[in-house]
Amino acid sequence: MVNVTSPPAQPQVGAVLRADPAAFATRTFAAAARSPREPVIVVLDERWGRPGVLFAGSAADSPDLVDVTVTAVLPALHPEWLGDRSFCEVHAVRYPYVVGEMANGITTTSMVVEAARAGFLGFFGAAGLEPERIEGAVVELARELGPETAWGSNLIHSPQQPSLEEATVAIYLRRGVRRVSASAFMKLTLPVVRYAAAGLVADSAGRVVRRHHLFAKISRPETARFFLAPAPQEMLDALVAAGSLTRGEADLARRVPLAEDITVEADSGGHTDNRPLMAIFPSIARVAADLAARHGHGRRVRLGAAGGLGTPAAIAAAYALGAAYVLTGSVNQAAVESGLGAAGRALLAEAGVADVAMAPAADMFELGAQVQVLRRGTLFAARARRLRDLYKFYAALEEIPPADRARLEQEIFLQPLAAVQEQTAHFWEARDPHQNERAARDPKHRMALCFRWYLGQSSRWAIAEDPARRADYQIWCGPAMGAFNDWVRGSFLEDPARRTVAQIGRNLLEGAIAVSRAQQLRACGVPVPAAAFDVAPRPLA
Repeated sequence: MVNVTSPPAQPQVGAVLRADPAAFATRTFAAAARSPREPVIVVLDERWGRPGVLFAGSAADSPDLVDVTVTAVLPALHPEWLGDRSFCEVHAVRYPYVVGEMANGITTTSMVVEAARAGFLGFFGAAGLEPERIEGAVVELARELGPETAWGSNLIHSPQQPSLEEATVAIYLRRGVRRVSASAFMKLTLPVVRYAAAGLVADSAGRVVRRHHLFAKISRPETARFFLAPAPQEMLDALVAAGSLTRGEADLARRVPLAEDITVEADSGGHTDNRPLMAIFPSIARVAADLAARHGHGRRVRLGAAGGLGTPAAIAAAYALGAAYVLTGSVNQAAVESGLGAAGRALLAEAGVADVAMAPAADMFELGAQVQVLRRGTLFAARARRLRDLYKFYAALEEIPPADRARLEQEIFLQPLAAVQEQTAHFWEARDPHQNERAARDPKHRMALCFRWYLGQSSRWAIAEDPARRADYQIWCGPAMGAFNDWVRGSFLEDPARRTVAQIGRNLLEGAIAVSRAQQLRACGVPVPAAAFDVAPRPLA
């Protein structure tokens, strides 16, 4: 490259150098943006008011040299440095990048393993699985990755099945799972508090040391407050009384926030409030700062960003907001390591930004909670909303008009309602008999359980790739998937067979440092071309 005659090793702002005309060319500006790992010197030709760019250590090769003044020196950028360094140090990972949990095992053990080997932190998608399968997965991960490699698993709020939360936390504590991502929580529960507080000790200096790292995925300030404050005294007392915590652990829990890694989730696939990241992240950051000052715990709480992150520009923007780490979800569901069936992954690879819809959530159906799903290529969202409408309008299955019942049986359930009720009762007899007891007393609850059968099975049909149920696939998906598809079009990642979790993550991070460098140059007055913000994916080792 061009530009400097005998440059100092560390040029100072205000220094005068000699540069040739190529320093002021658009192609040089673009090259500087494409080379974020190289230090860059921004200069000004004061005679003409022209900003230029020099590459340290390169020699000028033109007789038409001009005097320029150094206005900025930009050091090399590396993806490892994009977030908060304490995140990588605490969790022993190379990159401040998390492969998020996707329910029903869609974030598979193999995805978590490949994420860890790429230098990322991955969370197994435990939500919706039976305790036996969760335990098998964490045992497998511990065996595959060993005690020194960081990984985690999911704990989803289960207000309809609190015993499931208890069983899952018991597995995590028994099996030594050191990192757990808590999601969809609307309030604190004893199991999540138990996990965070278990194993707390004080070192020789009196500082509280964690055995378990709780990540809290939240999308509202009021929910964030639960996790940013110390655990409530009454809950700690209850856990001590039950023998689930020692008094020493409970006392130490009052000195630290419940979680020190808060994932601020914006417009994502699955459970979401559809909040824009640019609005919700600063709001949560203010809450975190206020609570840290109020409680005076002196701990470094890290805020991560999730939702809508499907391009390098989006990743760079999240870090620019102050994110300590980023978490991706929808784009990994299309990866080859995903637990989603090949047909579902193919549908995701064709999705556009607007090809998503909101639909009732299986786990919180009665509460009216919704999830964001893929709309293109599936009728699930429309059919699920139809079930929710019938639930709201009628008090029992028997009240539904015959014509509507016939449509349910022929178009949605593909079997008589009586058969669905029988399967539902059999399922709950094994998992939570209380649900059947309640259904016997409350016909509206019996209707809810039948409708939840469809909502729950639809995601499993997509995983199992059931051809008879292709129109009913429930595939959690946010707008980031469409943005990702637009970005990779024409590149090697357009092919779903080449979308590995490592290549997806590395390309997003490498692209993010290029976008960050382009913005640095622009902020220094360099007229960077718009094309510099569009970084094409390439195979990365």
